[in-house]
Amino acid sequence: MNDRNDRYERGMKVRRRVLGDAHVDRATAQATPVDADFQRWITESVWSELWSRPHFDLRTRSIITIALLAALGNEELELHLKAAKNTGATPTDIAEALMHVAVYAGVPAANRAFAMLKRLEREDEANDG
Repeated sequence: MNDRNDRYERGMKVRRRVLGDAHVDRATAQATPVDADFQRWITESVWSELWSRPHFDLRTRSIITIALLAALGNEELELHLKAAKNTGATPTDIAEALMHVAVYAGVPAANRAFAMLKRLEREDEANDG
């Protein structure tokens, strides 16, 4: 196997561990010739080369990612809030990170993220009960 395939396989393993098989299977199935190279690049670069680096564990990377996405008002925040349970990041961890978002990126950004976190927790509780 060549280095590029090794990076892809390593990245796919981390991507599945963090985001879950269902999400990755959907993203892979929805790829078209327009974005197939982009999907491969994400897997090789983001998931293999960044998320697999040894310094931070997946929990820490998840918290950092959530804070950044919240600060930017990025639509992928919901995906990473859902994925946090796969990395060991707790709602308390996320709330602490969102306090930093409020100070350094603005209260409205943190408020939107807290609202999303609370909605997802309610949905989880409804699905569990």
